[in-house]
Amino acid sequence: MCPFLAFSYDGPLYDFTAYTECKSVPEKPLYNGGIFKDQAPPLTQHRISPSSDGSYTPALILQNLAQNTMYCFSIWIKIQGADSTLVTASLMANNNSKYDCVGTVLAKSGCWAFLKGGFILDAPSSVSILYFQGTTDKSINVAIASASLQPFTEQQWRTNQQYIINTERKRALTIHVSDSHGDRLQGASITIEQISKDFPFGSAIASTILGNLPYQNWFVERFNAAVFENELKWYATEPEQGKLNYTIADQMLEFVLANQIVARGHNIFWEDPKYNPAWVRNLTGPALNSAVHSRIQSLMSKYKEEFIHWDVSNEMLHFDFYEERLGPGATLHFYRTAHEADPLASLFLNEFNVVETCTDVNTTVDTYIAKIRELERGGASMNGIGLESHFSKPNLPLMRAILDKLATLKLPIWLTEVDISNKFDKETQAIYLEQVLREGFSHPAVDGIMLWTALHPNGCYQMCLTDHNLQSLPAGDTVDKLLKEWETGEANGRTDDHGSYSFFGFLGEYKIRVQYGNRTANSTLSLSQSEETKHFNIQL
Repeated sequence: MCPFLAFSYDGPLYDFTAYTECKSVPEKPLYNGGIFKDQAPPLTQHRISPSSDGSYTPALILQNLAQNTMYCFSIWIKIQGADSTLVTASLMANNNSKYDCVGTVLAKSGCWAFLKGGFILDAPSSVSILYFQGTTDKSINVAIASASLQPFTEQQWRTNQQYIINTERKRALTIHVSDSHGDRLQGASITIEQISKDFPFGSAIASTILGNLPYQNWFVERFNAAVFENELKWYATEPEQGKLNYTIADQMLEFVLANQIVARGHNIFWEDPKYNPAWVRNLTGPALNSAVHSRIQSLMSKYKEEFIHWDVSNEMLHFDFYEERLGPGATLHFYRTAHEADPLASLFLNEFNVVETCTDVNTTVDTYIAKIRELERGGASMNGIGLESHFSKPNLPLMRAILDKLATLKLPIWLTEVDISNKFDKETQAIYLEQVLREGFSHPAVDGIMLWTALHPNGCYQMCLTDHNLQSLPAGDTVDKLLKEWETGEANGRTDDHGSYSFFGFLGEYKIRVQYGNRTANSTLSLSQSEETKHFNIQL
């Protein structure tokens, strides 16, 4: 009854191990080195120069890399000559095909830092160079140790994903049926139906859903979570100072609550100046401070305990509108005040280009982790990691490696605004979307997934699931396929000679009907996460 043990698999098991603390001694290489197991990788120079003379230092020479193979890479790095620097791993393949970033680490002087990343090649490469570059303007010495490169075929990658889904998103259940004397009944008919899912999977919605019953029905049939695209943002609720208007947000909240859908609060503040009300951009000093205080109190008191999450200071690693005007403690104050106003809501740091790529120096995984820890040290209640997940072509080994490092924070991770760039055609969007969703759902540290697909008359932000007539587009077909795959549906069977019936189901709420002769019984149960089989007794 355990599907993940029911097949023979002799390939590599993915290693989720990651480190974010600098260590005096490097750990042993993952996978015992992988393809580096039997020989130390050949090394070139060990000095990074600020001049761009085309030299790759240090570098690993990689032989005969395959196309469409997931390469998981990790290495320990130590620097001298600077207090710290961002070290970026890049790859040069045949025909000068360059992959600008396949992993990063914020390396520090005198201790070993762990870089974890990965890549997929678009074409085979007989000789490739994996090299490292720093961001400092000084020449620095670099030492590397415990390098590992582990390949996974596409099928091996999918098998590893399914293993995690079976162990983290499902649980074994045994139902025991007996009569009023406690005697077990063999041959009792059992029908089990999943009526709700434990894993939050949802989408953004906009005011366009109000009064649109077909759209509402379409949404409710699929999703158990929602986020308002723009309707809670400051420019929407207070376009003119002192003139608050929550009418649209109230109506949207009424819709989600009436349908037992959980909602994320997005957002209290947005650090990007252009997304603040014009009147706010004209404030400074005490006037701005008074306005932000009123904003928090008004929003949080009105919607106390209504939203499960709040994105407190949106995209603060890219922009600093409030910190620049109110001082470096402004964001910390926002988090403290929001927690005091609604202690039960989880407070998130929401950012883009954390998991989508590693080329953005503002939001490398170590930069994100450092900001979380800085806020925690200041007394902020940090409850969640928000990864916007606006993808172009996904690099799945890199995405997983970044999630591994973020998981060391032991905080819930949500993919909060998933979509695929509209620079791709709709069929390609659907292919890449499926890759991202499978990667998110199969990572044990990811607790929820939200799509950024609110429907408007003129389309969606980047990617739509349907046309304006609610006819599925390729991305919508992908979502429907995965939603069907990730639910138990209805199971039917009969009790064995021990009066028992066992099955393996996705976590969530279930309705059970048992019939034996002319006797019937109905019950409900909750299947929550555990490594143990859940046992449930029903008497007729």
